[in-house]
Amino acid sequence: MDFECILYEKDAGIAVIRLNRPRVMNAMNKQLWIDFQAALMNAREDAEVKAVIVTGEGRAFSTGADLKESKTRTIEAYRDYLEELQEASRMILRFEKPTIAAVNGYALGSGYELALACDIRIAAEDAQIGSPEARVTSSVTGGAFRLIQDLVGPGKARELLFTAENIDGREAERIGLVNRAVPADRLMDAAREMAGKIAANSGFSIKMIKKGLRMAQSEVSLEALMDFEIEACLACVSTKEREDSLKQFEDRKKR
Repeated sequence: MDFECILYEKDAGIAVIRLNRPRVMNAMNKQLWIDFQAALMNAREDAEVKAVIVTGEGRAFSTGADLKESKTRTIEAYRDYLEELQEASRMILRFEKPTIAAVNGYALGSGYELALACDIRIAAEDAQIGSPEARVTSSVTGGAFRLIQDLVGPGKARELLFTAENIDGREAERIGLVNRAVPADRLMDAAREMAGKIAANSGFSIKMIKKGLRMAQSEVSLEALMDFEIEACLACVSTKEREDSLKQFEDRKKR
């Protein structure tokens, strides 16, 4: 599948979506968000895909919104761009398959916020991650007001957003903003290794687990969440995949 602003590849049950505007360090325009949604839809509908890695082509994950383009936008056009951005963010937040952001180079603004929307983040140790919005008189998007606080707590979230300073991958790991920081030349290997471990497990189970985790972050009551847990377990154990998993477990025990 060919896109204007995305590279899409698939191997061994893992899809890789690469933001592909390297000349502008993968700065985001409306077409990139449209392509990104189309690539996600392709991965969602492909039964062979068990996990998705999102990364950037070249020297950056993404430097965020393309400020050169934003200078010439009308307010109406800017609203249209933001709505496309938010829809792409909603799509990845609701995505039923596991997503991993492999954060290379600069991950700023809406680029960094795209990584926040993924389930797991692995960063290069020298990656530069930050929210420059306050420096350029803008504001955050992609659900980041909640996502950052969920990861690092309200105090640290305020520090990161108010100072608009970048942190590297090592510091991001230390404060819990990313799951792991690795040498830059190991980034995609580490992301693929993680995706492979996930892809080896039950896709249906992970779908149910992701739904439960989203419910737990919402305002749903504990009683309602526990009721869902019953239905999720019953749905899992009623599948053919469950029978296959138990057989494989028994076969391993006999060895």
